[in-house]
Amino acid sequence: MTEGVQFGRPAPVKRYEVFHTDCPARAVVDHVTSRWGVWVLIALRNDDLRFHELRESIRGVSEKMLSQTLRALVQDGLVRREVEPTTPPQVTYGLTEFGRELGEPLTDLFDRITRRLSPPDAR
Repeated sequence: MTEGVQFGRPAPVKRYEVFHTDCPARAVVDHVTSRWGVWVLIALRNDDLRFHELRESIRGVSEKMLSQTLRALVQDGLVRREVEPTTPPQVTYGLTEFGRELGEPLTDLFDRITRRLSPPDAR
């Protein structure tokens, strides 16, 4: 036993109040769980994609909604946007480390759901 050493509780970690409407973490959750945010994170889980490749892989999303979703996810630090100085400019999107970290449970959720569904042929 160590004499003279007191073991106290560690200082509490300051956490966001996620149930308050002005919480910055709440905005990120809203963007990630938006109708198209989930699909963007899942689509980018394996490779970086250009805008048109993303649009083709996420069926049903309009260019406007994809642009808005990408803009929000880039602002939140989940997706990185790389512009190649060509004519016309080529824009590539990929996940940041934070985006990969958040995308893992979404991918796991998606995989669990698809495993439980009957095959498309059986419907």
